Amino acid sequence: MRRLPIEQRKQRLAKLLRGAPTNIVPNEHFEGDGAMIFKHACKLGCEGIVSKRLGSPYRLGRTPRWLKAKNPKAPAITVRRQFRE
Repeated sequence: MRRLPIEQRKQRLAKLLRGAPTNIVPNEHFEGDGAMIFKHACKLGCEGIVSKRLGSPYRLGRTPRWLKAKNPKAPAITVRRQFRE
């Protein structure tokens, strides 16, 4: 499945999760202006967002096709920063 485009992997995962316990849910997928989506995620207190290029296969480790943007004010980030100090 790693070679399949992200869209197909997400579709298959959604099918697998049908009927699963309610505490197991796939992440929501949004298309649009990444900066605006990140801004709204930060307002909601989310840890951040990961932007993935449509059509991309799964790659182990870091890849330029997936970009992570972290919310510096998110509780999880703040707690991690405190433990490092």
